[in-house]
Amino acid sequence: MRKNTLDFWVGLFVAAGFVALLFLALKAGNMSAFSFQDTYTVQARFDNIGGLKPRAPVKSAGVVVGRVAAIRFDDKTYQATVEMSLETRYQFPKDTSAKILTSGLLGEQYIGLEAGGDTAMLANGARITMTQSAVVLENLIGQFLYNKAADAGGGSSSGASAPAPAGDLK
Repeated sequence: MRKNTLDFWVGLFVAAGFVALLFLALKAGNMSAFSFQDTYTVQARFDNIGGLKPRAPVKSAGVVVGRVAAIRFDDKTYQATVEMSLETRYQFPKDTSAKILTSGLLGEQYIGLEAGGDTAMLANGARITMTQSAVVLENLIGQFLYNKAADAGGGSSSGASAPAPAGDLK
């Protein structure tokens, strides 16, 4: 009887380990937030999506209202087209704007929706026209360094004349 009890506890421990590994894999793959709610699809075009990935959250006022369904490159406009699946219980006006934001300083990227004031709502297949691309940290650092170098090198060649000698003033 003692061996059966030990086998039961070892089996339970192994099963709990498998459940923990499954949970970890779903979290790492951003698959843990499956939703079986009805959705409608909305598209938006961005000049730069940064590190945005499919299944990234779409949030409004900090609440997850949908997920990124697909990301494609449009070779005619040279922009990224992001397709979002929004839950039907969340309706947004037609003049809603979309921004690519980052959780924290170096966290994952998500799409933030800011509702407009239009009375007509976005329908399935609609396009959000007011968008703001991702802020890429490397671009910001490069721009900062370029501006600092321009300030340091441009101080003496600004075109300002040297002060006149004291004897020339009348």
